[in-house]
Amino acid sequence: MTITRRKLLQNTSVLVGSTALSFNNASMTEGQEVRKTPEGIVDPIELLDFEPLARKQITPVAWEYISSGAGDEISLRWNRESYDRLRLMPSALVDVSSIDLRVNLFGRELPHPILLAPTAYHRLVHNEGELGTARGAAAAGAVMVVSTMATTSIEEIAAETKGPLWFQLYVHPDHGFTRNLVQRAEAAGCRALVVTIDTPVLGMRYREMRIKFALPQGMDRPHLRGLPDVPSGHLPQEKTIYSALFDAKLSWKDIEWLRSIAKVPVLLKGILNPEDADRAVRSGVDGIIVSNHGARNLDTVPATIDVLPLIAERVKRSVPLLIDGGIRRGTDVLKALALGADAVLIGRPYLYGLGTMGGKGVALVVDILHRELQAAMALTGNTSIKAINRSVIFRP
Repeated sequence: MTITRRKLLQNTSVLVGSTALSFNNASMTEGQEVRKTPEGIVDPIELLDFEPLARKQITPVAWEYISSGAGDEISLRWNRESYDRLRLMPSALVDVSSIDLRVNLFGRELPHPILLAPTAYHRLVHNEGELGTARGAAAAGAVMVVSTMATTSIEEIAAETKGPLWFQLYVHPDHGFTRNLVQRAEAAGCRALVVTIDTPVLGMRYREMRIKFALPQGMDRPHLRGLPDVPSGHLPQEKTIYSALFDAKLSWKDIEWLRSIAKVPVLLKGILNPEDADRAVRSGVDGIIVSNHGARNLDTVPATIDVLPLIAERVKRSVPLLIDGGIRRGTDVLKALALGADAVLIGRPYLYGLGTMGGKGVALVVDILHRELQAAMALTGNTSIKAINRSVIFRP
């Protein structure tokens, strides 16, 4: 019997949507043991444990939205595979009895270099939504970057947490509306503004299209209230690549304007091209986030870790350099720091944690990465973040 790819996807969605299904042992690597608590719940001890657990608990719509990438999802695979190809060089007989993970970003000390990247629609994943994420981030000492596409307002999130917040901004063609959003974020206590610059249009996200992604009734985006002609979904209307959510005319002049009105540091998120990184520094931005939007826009672009050294060489530490995309291990964090990053951001992993355990899952995801990074630093003879350099990377 022949089963088409479309039929297979449909069948998979049905299976994923059933909360009564037991854990699928067939999806596990041969010989891998299912770890369970006495209550019979799988106990996640590494980031990869959260993904299958979240898949069981969230809706098929939420799963397809979070886990998918653009096109054939080649860059989505590359983001992960490129970390796997990098090898570490250990160092022995070094006193590693004390490991210091503290970093300083924009004049503020953080306990570790792991931040939560801006991601949309947390209430789609768990009923705690962004409030649960904020509680988890604060418990783990992580900066939370709140998305313009959040399902909870920045004011509500700020009231919920004492942890540090940054705000991610999509620039709208209506500069008056954009100015108001910047002022709201600053008034709520956000310590930096992260401007996404890689999305004049959305990529071809076919898995979202197949499932006809849209927010469920009763769920909205508080930061977009008052805008006319905003679609309920995240995708452009049929027969056009454009969306009312994004400014296809966004240019360097808009960045200059934003810098003129912002009272907090401005970072640009979505830089892969070293020429753009150089232009960003010359334009006076305060930081750069090397990102391919979680491989959700343009497929077959390089993995972020592959372009990081090129951008680091270009900017020569003139501004803080951050990176996201594909990070699943503390060793990945170490590799990114060794190749020029000052800090990293994670996205899908903490959403899987949120979907599995609410805010506690978010905190656990960060804590696991924190411990893995400590161990990786100790085993490579690095006692502080400042000590990490390219000698950590094995070069045959």
